[in-house]
Amino acid sequence: MHAEAHIDALSKKHAALDDKIHTEENRPAPDSTILHDLKREKLVLKDEMTKLQTQ
Repeated sequence: MHAEAHIDALSKKHAALDDKIHTEENRPAPDSTILHDLKREKLVLKDEMTKLQTQ
């Protein structure tokens, strides 16, 4: 059960990052550094979720 709760929390963070990325991309002058950092963090979360799901 602990892993499922952790995966759920990571999933929520992943969705929040997706929203932040979408918001930044739709700004008049998106900051490529911010987008890069957000996308990297989102990928790290996805990798961690995948790792937990395969255990």
